[in-house]
Amino acid sequence: MPKIIFETADGQRIEVDGRNGESVMLAALIGQVPGIEAECGGACSCGTCHVHVDRAWQATVGPPGELEAGMLEMVDNAAEASRLCCQVKLTDTLDGLVVRVPGGAGE
Repeated sequence: MPKIIFETADGQRIEVDGRNGESVMLAALIGQVPGIEAECGGACSCGTCHVHVDRAWQATVGPPGELEAGMLEMVDNAAEASRLCCQVKLTDTLDGLVVRVPGGAGE
C-alpha cells in the first residue's frame, strides 16, 4: 500500500495510505487533505487537484500527458513540477511520494 505525503500550503504534512491503481487525488480526498477540491471527480477537466511533485519524485511520476498539460496551463501557481493528482495512478513504486498543495501567489 503506497503512502503519499501531502505538504499543505499552511505547512501541514499529511500522510495518507493509498491503494495501487487508484489516483493520488482519491487518496487526498479520503485523507481530507486541505486544498484538494477535485470538483470534476478525476475527469481531468477542472484543475482543482493541482499539486507540485517534489523534485526527488518528478522522474518517477513522469510528465503530464497532453490533456493534463493543457489543463495545467489554466491553473494558478503552475510550475514545472505541476501535476493534476487525478492523473497520477498509485503503484508500489510511488510509496513515499511527496507532493505539495500550492497556496497563494508565488507558491
